[in-house]
Amino acid sequence: MLALICGQGALPTRIVKNCYMRPLIVSLTQFQPDELVPDINFRLETLGTLLDLLNQREVTTVCFAGGIRRPDINSTLIDEFTQPLAASISEAMAKGDDGALRVMIEIFEQAGFDVIGADDIVPDLLPPVGVLTKRLPTLQDHTDATRGHAIIAGVSNLDVGQACAIANGQVLAMEAYGGTDWMLNSLTERVGSWPLGGVLFKAPKIAQDRRFDLPCIGPETCQKVKEAGLSGIVIAHAGVLVLDVADVIAEADRLDLFIWVCEVPL
Repeated sequence: MLALICGQGALPTRIVKNCYMRPLIVSLTQFQPDELVPDINFRLETLGTLLDLLNQREVTTVCFAGGIRRPDINSTLIDEFTQPLAASISEAMAKGDDGALRVMIEIFEQAGFDVIGADDIVPDLLPPVGVLTKRLPTLQDHTDATRGHAIIAGVSNLDVGQACAIANGQVLAMEAYGGTDWMLNSLTERVGSWPLGGVLFKAPKIAQDRRFDLPCIGPETCQKVKEAGLSGIVIAHAGVLVLDVADVIAEADRLDLFIWVCEVPL
């Protein structure tokens, strides 16, 4: 049986719709899914109890999907089943996002669960290489995409972010704690400070475990890119999830943006 440990956003619902049998829906109490009703709510302080419950429900496979923020840990709430995991949880909370997620995967694997990625369930979340839209990237867009890839690769070991905005070779913004939406909103507030144009570049970190926290785009991403004055979106092939590909392409075409799925390095 599959357990979907879900956060916020459209991805968990997309996965459930693609499952032959409804998975067990599990959610952190602090970050409830937008559309799904959880079968089990838990806190990190009760993670050990959750693992026991999943075994009781005959869960064998786990998939993590959706956005969460790093929760605060209340040591007084750690239950007896979670005490043996307390040191690992503390280690995870002290790391960057990628490091923290690696520790969590290890905890689930050591408990006997097979951890899979969202694309294992919904393969068409990863579109093929090429330009998906009517609008094509320019030579400058290609140059900016190359610059974007170099930047994401260069900061991967710092475990910072998975996206940046580049125009005419200049870095306009880098994704950090607030995520891509926050980054693009910050650009929207400064539209007019540079000539319109440029790209949003998204890719996973180098050596990232792709079963967890792959970057993604959706129709709302297109809207925010347009509002930020950029010309299009460049994503790394097999490294960025595209929610509802047809809807994303239609929205990009409506907004006269390009979407380019590129092989990296460029």
